[in-house]
Parts: sequence; structure tokens; C-alpha cells
Amino acid sequence: MTDDAVPQDALDDADALEAHPLTRERLAKYRTHMESGGFPYRFSRTHTAGELHERFDDLEPGTETGEVVTVAGRLMNTRVMGKLIFAVLSDVTGTIQLFVDKRTLGDEGFAAFGDLDAGDWVGATGAVLTTKRGELSVRITSFELLQKSLRPMPDKWHGLKDVEARSRQRYLDLMANEESRATAVTRSKIISELRHQFEDRGYIEVETPVLLPQATGATARPFSTHHNALDLDMYLRIATELYLKRLVVGGLERVYEIGRIFRNEGIDSSHNPEFTMLESYEAYADYDDIMVLVEDVVAACAVAATGSSTITYQGRELDLAGPYRRVTMLDLVREASGEDIDYDTDLETLRPIAEGHGIHVEDHWGSGKIVEALFDELVESTLWEPTFVTEHPVEISPLSRQHRSKRNVTERFELIIAGSEYANAFSELNDPFDQRARFEAQAAMKAAGDDEAHPIDEDYIRALEYGLPPTGGLGIGVDRLVMLLTDKHHIREVILFPTMRPDPTHT
Repeated sequence: MTDDAVPQDALDDADALEAHPLTRERLAKYRTHMESGGFPYRFSRTHTAGELHERFDDLEPGTETGEVVTVAGRLMNTRVMGKLIFAVLSDVTGTIQLFVDKRTLGDEGFAAFGDLDAGDWVGATGAVLTTKRGELSVRITSFELLQKSLRPMPDKWHGLKDVEARSRQRYLDLMANEESRATAVTRSKIISELRHQFEDRGYIEVETPVLLPQATGATARPFSTHHNALDLDMYLRIATELYLKRLVVGGLERVYEIGRIFRNEGIDSSHNPEFTMLESYEAYADYDDIMVLVEDVVAACAVAATGSSTITYQGRELDLAGPYRRVTMLDLVREASGEDIDYDTDLETLRPIAEGHGIHVEDHWGSGKIVEALFDELVESTLWEPTFVTEHPVEISPLSRQHRSKRNVTERFELIIAGSEYANAFSELNDPFDQRARFEAQAAMKAAGDDEAHPIDEDYIRALEYGLPPTGGLGIGVDRLVMLLTDKHHIREVILFPTMRPDPTHT
């Protein structure tokens, strides 16, 4: 038996199986097994490792239960001690020890088990017991090789640590690192809780197009493609917003979608070109209503993921239970910059203030864009506790409704936690004439060189002419929320297959 996994660099992935002694030996075993009948098409398991631990973890050392179970998983490592073999079997819920006794399994079965390798998929049947050291185990009376692992696993003691290798070969990461498996499971719990929260509030889940004739609903650079049959240039969606609001116009009063979004932009610790967004729209609500919704949803997801609304992130405690602090973007910028500015301050005054903080001011920027840039540079990273940053300028909010009592700003907020944005929401702009004017202002910005400006969407304006009721809209970055609730500091830790450059060694 191969007791220990070998370091991953002991064998190049690009090597043919026949080219290395480690894989050559495994390949010979595989061929022998195929000649003797091959591998099963299915296997009946009665219990997972997690279920066994939940039921029997309080057993005293040296206890024989007599209860027969069947388990299955990947063989992680083994220890041979004379006529005994102790093997660790791993499944998605955890690990369980296999207690292999030559007296129970017989000479032939014991030898066959000893011929297995770390990484093999194995099913086994036997009685639950605890060893003298208290280790919960299954004393196996039979086993079956379900599939041969032809390549050795990563080093079992050190796991797979290289971040790039873990992201490229997620199957090895999940195989070697229990924490990665736990993160994947927790992500699923968070998405399930998001659905639960919205469905309990009467929202219906819908699906909107991914391929669009225009990239609308956000200010971002899209991916482009071409539809041959229609001879039409098309774009991967950068948001679901305008299609979801069309549905509210049509009478679906509460809608949401959890879907993949694509933005042709940079990659860093909090950005991936392909990411998951939840967007929701609720008729008769405004952005104050959506703030309460966000407080409830984020706290519920924290409980689903961790068991508590108080979490630890980057070594610091965070209380995600509402209510959250509410403060305007302008007030935060004034405080951080020490400058008594507002959205009526002339550009000749604002520009040198921004440039003094290392901000490159584009020619087409207005006062609102400069204030946003000052916020991004001076404020966002300093906000630790959950904070609703409100009243974004009209200039940078082409789809938000004008504030009901203030000039130059909209009824919009972003949720900032631990220095990052997690949600963006507003009272939706529902005046078709104002919307056209905003789109035209965006078109002027695009003509001046802003390639992320929003295009004019004539069909959406036409939909607004049929009447969009007062509506509160919300977007939540699902990947970032998972990062927060699993204490991960890079987005590729929570996306199973992040976007990466091609591996030069496998081209």
C-alpha cells in the first residue's frame, strides 16, 4: 500500500502516466482491475462520515456498537501495523477511519486492501466502533474499489498551498484542503438563504437574457461577441437591472434574479470578470425600505453561514445585525478631506483638491464624479462597521431617482463593510423624460472618452412610458458576501473556477 501521498512537484502533471514510476505502478493496477471486471457503475452508501460522527461521537473508547454501515469516499492515507491497517476515508462531510483487521477481512481481502493507493475511491461495509484511543471507526468486513486514482494526491501533510495552483486545479484543492470544501458548502448555504429570504417576502425568481444587443443596467465595459445567424453584434450582460424593471412595468411586483454577470475589467482581490450578482426590485418601495431589507438579509445569511450575526473577519469582530449607520457620501468626503465642498463647488476648486490626493481627473468629469473619486480614495477603505453611504450624485447614478428634497443627489445607497462595497440600491428612476435626459448625458460622456458610460436604451424608455410604479431596487455582490462570511480575502477563494491566464505549462 502507498502509505503517504507524495509532494505534487515529484510528478509533473504534463507527464504521461507511463513516464513516471509512481503513475506507472498505479496504471498497472488499474489495468489489472479492468481485466478482472472493471469498476462499478454505482454504489449504495448508507451513511456519510458526518452522519456517523453526529450519531456516535460521544461513544466511550473501546466501544463496539454492532451497527453495520456502508460508507464511501476517497482514501486519504493509511497506517499499516502488522495485521491491522488504519485508513482515513474522506467524503464531502468529513472523514471516518476504516479499521482493517486481517482476522476480519481474511488474508486475500487484507492483501487487496493493502494494494490500494491514497486517492483511490473506495466503498466499505462494517460495524461502527471506537478504538482504544477513542477514534470513531468502521471495522470493515468488505470493501470495493470504486475508481482508481492514477495520479498521486498532493502532500497530505502540507496540502496544496500555492494559490494559483489551487485556483487552476480546483479538484486538487478540494481534495487536499478541507477548508476549501467547507467554503464551497458555505457558499451554497448562503445562496440558499438568499433565496429563502426573498421568497419569504413574496419575490419571484426570474431569468433574464445573458446575450444582449446593448450592455445596459450599469456603467461598465462589456464583453462583445457576434451572433452569426442574426449577423448581430451582441454583449454579455453587465447587469440584470433594466430587464428586471421591465418585468415590474409588466405587473410582476416583486422579482429577483441570482445570476452570472460579465464585465470586461481588471482582476484583483475583489474583482473577477465573471461574478454572481443578486438583483431585486420591489414595487411601492423606496431606498429606505431596501435598507431595512438589506439589514435583515445580510444578518440572516451570516447566521446561515456561521451560526451568528456577529462574525470575525480579518481578525476583527463585525456585528452584522442592524440597524446600520447611515451617512451621506458628501459628509464623509468633507470629513476626510477637511474641505468645505459640495456639488455646486466649481470644478476649478474641486480639481486641485482631488489632484492633491493623487487622483487623476479626466476632462469630462463633473463635480459629482470628482466627489465620488475622493470618496473612493479617502473614505471607502476606512469604513469597517456596516455603513449605508447615501445620496450619490446624479452624475454617477443614471438609473437612480432624484432625491425628493435635495438637489444634485439621488436616493441611492451603497453598503460598505470592512472597506468594501457589498450592495448598491436606490429608489428607481421611473420618469421616462428624466431617464432619457440621463441617458443622453451618459452618451455625451461616452463621446468625450468614457467607455464605461451607459448607452441609450430606447426600448427601456418606451417601457417606462407605460409606467413603472415607485420601486426600490437592490444589487448584492454574492461572491463578496461569501468572502465576508467565510473570512476569505481574495475573490478566487470563493469562486470555484475563477478567470485566469492560461497555464503556460499546459498549452
